[in-house]
Amino acid sequence: MQTDPAAVALSYLIGQLRLRIAAVRSGDRERGALSLEWVAIAIVLVTAALALATFLTGKLGDLEKLIPD
Repeated sequence: MQTDPAAVALSYLIGQLRLRIAAVRSGDRERGALSLEWVAIAIVLVTAALALATFLTGKLGDLEKLIPD
């Protein structure tokens, strides 16, 4: 029986979220808080992904025009 990678990733993310929520509730704000570095990294990654998606959408549109009807 093979495990679904998406299910494993989702399970991991839910576990991490539970740990952060528990840390915030316990009063240990240092463990539950996101650091500025991680927020900056997330912003860079999302911006890069959006730029790549926009670029590829334009290129795919150009390639679709080359396909005869």
